[in-house]
Amino acid sequence: MRAWAVEQPGPIDNGPLVRVERPEPHPAPGEVRIKVSTCGVCRTDLHLAEGDLPPHYPGAVPGHQGVGVVDEVGPEASRFTAGDRIGIAWLRHTDGVCRFCVRGAENLCVDPKFTGWDADGSYAEYAVVPEAYAYRLPDLFDDVHVAPLLCAGIIGYRALRRANLPPGGRLGIYGFGASAHLAAQVAMFEGATVHVMTRSVDAQRLALDLGAASAQGAADPPPEPLDGAVLFAPVGTLVPVALEALDRGGTLSVAGIYLTDIPTLNYERDLFDERELTSVTANTRTDGETFLEIAARIPIETMTRVYAFEEADRALADLAHDRITGVGVLRMQ
Repeated sequence: MRAWAVEQPGPIDNGPLVRVERPEPHPAPGEVRIKVSTCGVCRTDLHLAEGDLPPHYPGAVPGHQGVGVVDEVGPEASRFTAGDRIGIAWLRHTDGVCRFCVRGAENLCVDPKFTGWDADGSYAEYAVVPEAYAYRLPDLFDDVHVAPLLCAGIIGYRALRRANLPPGGRLGIYGFGASAHLAAQVAMFEGATVHVMTRSVDAQRLALDLGAASAQGAADPPPEPLDGAVLFAPVGTLVPVALEALDRGGTLSVAGIYLTDIPTLNYERDLFDERELTSVTANTRTDGETFLEIAARIPIETMTRVYAFEEADRALADLAHDRITGVGVLRMQ
């Protein structure tokens, strides 16, 4: 089968993502296989290709926003049948027995596995997944527009929840790409006032079109103090900027799996008055199920740019150079 793999991590313009031919995978016990129709392009895929996230095995196939139809069911798998449309997301395995899993925080599992990092993802014609970690997808969304919900959407939703925004609160969003434009819609649907800080003029325009109260430069102060904020841009220098914009008791949630270094913080200026700085580590399956249900109720609008499967390397390069507004999506045919 056709696939894309990270052979030698490095700068995206040097071609670390290469086309390969691989044997078709077959599902192990408890797994199902999908024939991939689309796959969202995530910044985590870019971090993997460039080595910010060192691959966990040679020749890793990225892609953890895969959509397709089940075409093979492994032994002992009974949740899905051939013909079901499902999604493959980032979280792929948890041990179920560690102290975190037992208390319902499986995103903090001590022995997790992730799609496209610990096992091949959906930058391929076929992909397999443990059926317990796959998602049924709302019929409301087609294959292109549902793919980004599987990571950009789910992680954005968890990041929003980690910001502890009070009802009707004022939310700041720093960076306005894939996750941010989806999380913003959830926040506004729930009654929040949203202010967007991003360097991209196109992204500022998109934010206003979606209903944000304001949009300005990445380091600009919002027009009013914030009750909560989410940092989606992987830029550590924005952490003190966002903390300074918080009102008393506000929380800054850092959404990314990768962040450049944070400058030295000053306790009195940045954290006093019970301001909080927190991170997001993966998601639980409950996060995913809850978000997909909310996304269908809104219904959420996903801004996409479609690439042919053969253009996966160009899609990641465009993402690296901020040439995508919304979410890039690979389409197999």
